[in-house]
Amino acid sequence: MELDDYSMYNQLSDEELLQIAVERSLSDLSTASSLPPATPPPPSPPHASSGVNTPRAMSNFPYRAFRREFSPLQTLIMNGEADALIDLVRRRSSSLMEQSDEGWIALHEAAFYGQLQCVSVLVTAFPDSVNRCSLKSESALLLAAGQGNVSCVDFLLKHGADPNIANKDRETTLFIACEKPNEAIVDLLLRGGAEVNRSNAQGASALHEVCMNGQLKLCRMLLESGAHLQSKNVYGIRPLFIAAQHGHADIIQLLAKKGADVDGQAADGASPLFEACKNGHVSAVEVLLSLKADANRSMKSGLLPLHVAVQNNHSRIVSLLIQVTSMVRVQRSGISPLHIAAEKNQDEIMDLLIKSGFEVNSELSEAFSIMYKDRRSTALCFSVHNMNLEAAEMLLEAGADPNLDLFNPLLIAVRLGRIDMVALLLRYGANANVQIPTQPSSFPAAILLRMESLPMLKLLLDNGCDAGCCFDCPYGQKPHLAVQPSGFPNEEMQFCEAISCLTFCHVAGPIISLLLDYVGHVRLCSRLIEVLEIHSDWAPIKLKAVSPHPLMQLCRLEIRRLLAVQRLKLLHTLPLPVRLVRFLHYDVTCDGYM
Repeated sequence: MELDDYSMYNQLSDEELLQIAVERSLSDLSTASSLPPATPPPPSPPHASSGVNTPRAMSNFPYRAFRREFSPLQTLIMNGEADALIDLVRRRSSSLMEQSDEGWIALHEAAFYGQLQCVSVLVTAFPDSVNRCSLKSESALLLAAGQGNVSCVDFLLKHGADPNIANKDRETTLFIACEKPNEAIVDLLLRGGAEVNRSNAQGASALHEVCMNGQLKLCRMLLESGAHLQSKNVYGIRPLFIAAQHGHADIIQLLAKKGADVDGQAADGASPLFEACKNGHVSAVEVLLSLKADANRSMKSGLLPLHVAVQNNHSRIVSLLIQVTSMVRVQRSGISPLHIAAEKNQDEIMDLLIKSGFEVNSELSEAFSIMYKDRRSTALCFSVHNMNLEAAEMLLEAGADPNLDLFNPLLIAVRLGRIDMVALLLRYGANANVQIPTQPSSFPAAILLRMESLPMLKLLLDNGCDAGCCFDCPYGQKPHLAVQPSGFPNEEMQFCEAISCLTFCHVAGPIISLLLDYVGHVRLCSRLIEVLEIHSDWAPIKLKAVSPHPLMQLCRLEIRRLLAVQRLKLLHTLPLPVRLVRFLHYDVTCDGYM
């Protein structure tokens, strides 16, 4: 190219040339030979062409939003003003090699916006600038590849551009072309000497990138050029792992056929199958299983692919994995998939696992159990904590024991005030007299947690909760110790101390009255008497504790004691009078028979 050829701009100064470029970009004139307007440009100008290059970059760039940020030289290049650029070159304008705030020179701009003629002018005028880099170590070739400017990439390669210059993140032009997939540019780069196995700062190669983007053809091109199948990034992740992570089954097949390890684990122990299961890629899971990927290869944490499939609610994948997962390996992991299904409220998967034979009473290992404040251990405890009545019933019907956990699930349901869940647990044998391990008391903990709710209290008493121990006070008629600021004494908690605290004292009368219906001969201690004397209308309650007690009440208590709770639940199956059954279940008062 003859840079000194005649141009209509050759009589203008550098500043005038740049001003023309700016004004032309804002004008609505249809020909390149039109003079610049003498008046300010209209408010909404169309994108104008110079007549030399089609302003492709301008038509795809949000120019008006950012036009005030562009320098005159940038505007000239963006519009492909090659003739104006030639005159600037002829005059040896210093602006052509001046760096922007990002360290870009004119060649970077031309390559980025895909202005081939401008690139040609600048490379011809400044051949030593072809590998000049920005502050981020970006070459013109890298910028052109990142924008998909094939013709610019081709020209730069033919004029000495180095395809192996990397930016500050150690990403080469080939890596960028694979990150923003462009087959034509990748082909040019590979034929132009690009190193196929160069890795970036994270250790990822171009093959990692095409596997992530699902570019099968590019994957073949890289493998044919010598890309390493087993290369690892800083996390120990291989290309096949990336393909599985993003669900590209066709690439998994290709890499496996070329010899890639289908069980290659990352630094944390995750396998390609684990990642495919985690992300719900059914086709990738099917391909990996067909390639004999190991479904029992665990993470360092002990979790198996089945665990993560359950955790992310991928029921189809769970169905595939159940068939190939070892129950021994599940038990060794310290956590059952049932625990995860219960915690995540995934009832459909829970049902599938139960029907597949997973043990409903499997307990968390110590390492997992200590992750929860209540030290829960069973799937039932998770469902109760979530107040998932359907899931809890499903587990109980399958044989779940409601009394295995250190902090009994019944206490959780009582504390949350869910009478329906409490009734369910009691129906399946939950112990109504359990204690809170961290808070010893002389009476059932369930009473303490919800004694102000009379319906809840009655449900507990009907199902074997021991009311008698509420009246076993070591002080009797003697003065009691003062109540601590916390409301309770430091030693084993007594019922009389608990009910006399500020939380319960205003409702103490009805609570004591109900408890007295479930006991025989008891004496009220001095503290309970004090509590009942707070309200004058509670005076009759004290009389309920005075002997003699109604004979029918004593008979009911003795029958219930002899039968015990579980057999009491079967009374309705016996040929007994309905009123008698109701009486034994406290549905009829003693007064009705007096």
